[in-house]
Amino acid sequence: MSEAKPASTPTLKPAGRGRNLELSDELKAYKGVWVFIEHERGHAHSVSWELLGEGRKLADQLGSPLCGVVLGGPDEDLDKFANEAFSFGADHVYFMRDTVLKGYRNEPFTKGLTDLVNKYKPEIVLLGATSQGRDLAGSVATTLLTGLTADCTELAIDPNTRALAATRPTFGGSLLCTIMTLAYRPQMATVRPRVMAMPRAEAGRTGTTSEDTLGLIETNIVTKLLDFILDTNSNKINLPYADVIVSGGKGLKNPENFKLVFDLARVLGGEVGATRPCVQAGWVEADRQVGQTGKTVRPKLYIAAGISGAIQHRVGMEASDVIVAINTDPNAPIFDFAHYGIVGNAMQVLPALTQAFQAHIDQRIKKVA
Repeated sequence: MSEAKPASTPTLKPAGRGRNLELSDELKAYKGVWVFIEHERGHAHSVSWELLGEGRKLADQLGSPLCGVVLGGPDEDLDKFANEAFSFGADHVYFMRDTVLKGYRNEPFTKGLTDLVNKYKPEIVLLGATSQGRDLAGSVATTLLTGLTADCTELAIDPNTRALAATRPTFGGSLLCTIMTLAYRPQMATVRPRVMAMPRAEAGRTGTTSEDTLGLIETNIVTKLLDFILDTNSNKINLPYADVIVSGGKGLKNPENFKLVFDLARVLGGEVGATRPCVQAGWVEADRQVGQTGKTVRPKLYIAAGISGAIQHRVGMEASDVIVAINTDPNAPIFDFAHYGIVGNAMQVLPALTQAFQAHIDQRIKKVA
């Protein structure tokens, strides 16, 4: 008769439901931080320089080079983008010039960036969360079978794994989650314009360049670029880059009262922002929405009238240099992070501020005259 064996202690499995979170030897060879330099009609998008500033910090922590990637047509002046990239911290710039890369199309740009990644193996690839960047990042990540964290508000390096820790809002902005791509490379992330600070350009800074070919002919591309039609309204509201923003919330009660926000913004020479409920109610255009599902701003002065300060709005404006909050509720969350607070009725405070600022401006004009 055999003896009964004692029950074995169950083995605790690590987090990840048994998935392998270790990098293979092949993926461990991936090194370097890349930033995709977005440009259109001779001008680079400023989010590219913002990402180079943040990428410089990441690369220094990893002890890796910071590289820019520029794709474009053979008759475009791509060298000037490289020189700008060097001034903002890039060590090396990868070029890819081809006639099919003149003007953005998903298919050739996806192949171009994917080919470069497969050849040079960067561990991190950053793109701006613009219309072009979002379109390109998703298709490149899908092609490379790697992870992508979109609309990040913070980027860091995890000291234990050397992985990119990408933080973004989730559950409607009520929580912030940090996502790491542990078992795949490259690690990809998109960041909205103005989320990261613009770095200072270092004049005279230089770097190295290299050039690769695409190997794709026009007849193999499904989409065709027929013409470029400029959006005549695209520059009318430039909220992310305004120095002064006056924003209103549903605490203003109705669209007639919201006009007080426009009055103060006009006197201050600023732009008008709004919360999502105001946009949904049709009080202002969607381009004026500040917050998680709107624009991210970093003005020198941000005046918030009738705004409670929910996390959905906060993530889009908390990096402002000075925040002035106006609210009737002294316990409103916005007073927790505002630099100055006015407890009062915005419908009374806004006209008073408009009148005071106008009087001050008139007085200064008289002195100059």
